Amino acid sequence: MTEIQPPALAVSTVIFALRPDLESGFMTLWLPLVRRTREPHLGLWALPGGWLPSDEEMSAAAARTLRETTGLTPKYLEQLYTFGDVGRSPGNRVISVVYWALVQSGEADLAAVDDNVQWFPADRLPALAFDHNQIVDYALWRLRTKVEYSRIAHAFLGETFTLAQLRDVHEAVLRRALDPANFRRTIEASGTVVDTGLRLAGVPHRPPRLYRYNDLQALAEQGPLAPALGLNDTPLQSTPHPPRSTT
Repeated sequence: MTEIQPPALAVSTVIFALRPDLESGFMTLWLPLVRRTREPHLGLWALPGGWLPSDEEMSAAAARTLRETTGLTPKYLEQLYTFGDVGRSPGNRVISVVYWALVQSGEADLAAVDDNVQWFPADRLPALAFDHNQIVDYALWRLRTKVEYSRIAHAFLGETFTLAQLRDVHEAVLRRALDPANFRRTIEASGTVVDTGLRLAGVPHRPPRLYRYNDLQALAEQGPLAPALGLNDTPLQSTPHPPRSTT
């Protein structure tokens, strides 16, 4: 009788950043991928990830594998979905708990990049290892859905921002132009942002107002499980390590 092995557990992370498109020059979503240096799928690109130890919390493992693969310490880290189709990995079954992270352009520029770690435009990916194309597609759908009703765009911005800067993020994520007047009315009516009373310095003519996100709404969105799921704005410590990826 063949002994049935229990599934292996892993964590992977989809990391989005806004960077200029090399063809159009407009800001678009990019993500870092890690080249696999062993079978299966030797040489293919994959999401950063690693095995889940029995003595480590899932959110901590996701943060650790980010440090080990890219050196990034995103302030927005959230559990996305669990992928566990029977045939998603050759050999023993692997169940992957996938997190997603958002980083600002300046943070993305600090990522470790070499022959085995590269940034790719999220909407123009090559064939990836395992089911990672499907995972990225799901993450893109989730981001584009969530950006219209939550404060998730905050991860791409500084602590204060203009409404035009916030609209630029929404347009880049959604891949469509938004009417400035309608966008302003929608955002101001939503209660997600607060006028700081300050204005952007160093610009000609009348400087625009600076806003920040409403912290009370952030707490309501995160809920009581936020610390366990990694939903916080506390940066994680960064210690670069050689890149790796499982499934």
